[in-house]
Parts: sequence; structure tokens; C-alpha cells
Amino acid sequence: MHRDERSDQAADPQPEETGMPRYRKKPVEIVAEPIAEVLEAAKGAWETLPDWIIDAYESGALLFLDDAVSISTLKGKMRGERDDWLVRGVQGEIYPVKADIFAATYEPA
Repeated sequence: MHRDERSDQAADPQPEETGMPRYRKKPVEIVAEPIAEVLEAAKGAWETLPDWIIDAYESGALLFLDDAVSISTLKGKMRGERDDWLVRGVQGEIYPVKADIFAATYEPA
């Protein structure tokens, strides 16, 4: 049964209602590039790509596909679509982030 179909049941309790501890994500700075721009640069302006993307490609961790990228991560292969962002995290890890999640989570530093 979908959550919307349970209108006769009480909503799931919020953390403050259950006494569960709450946590806030630490502010971190990352670097990121729109995958659409990365794909275009990979086709004809390689020298404009950031070093971290070139390094990931040369190590085999990043592959350019026709309209996406494939990224090898500790959790397996991930696919970043043209509308996604390519992110390098605080420990140098690379992963894709959907555009709406990126906009909701990150702002220019």
C-alpha cells in the first residue's frame, strides 16, 4: 500500500516526537561540474577539463559515454546522466548527483 493510500492511519512520527537524536550535516565544500559541460569538453576541448576529471578518466574511474558518464565507485558503477552534476567529494571520491538534489543541497562557496 502506498503512503498516500494510508490517509486513515496516523502519519509517521517525526524524530522530535519519538525522542530520537537529531543530526545536522556538516558544511563541506566540494567541487562539481555539470555533466553536459564535461561531455562537451571531452569531445573537443580536453584541455579545459579540470585535472580531477582528467585524472579520474586516466585511472579508469570515469568513462565518457554518448550522453552520460560511467563512474567506478566503492559502491560499484554509477551512471551520471547529461542533466546531472559530477561531484568530487571531500575525500576525492567522484559521484553523480541529480540536478534537483544538487540545487537543493549545494550553493556556490
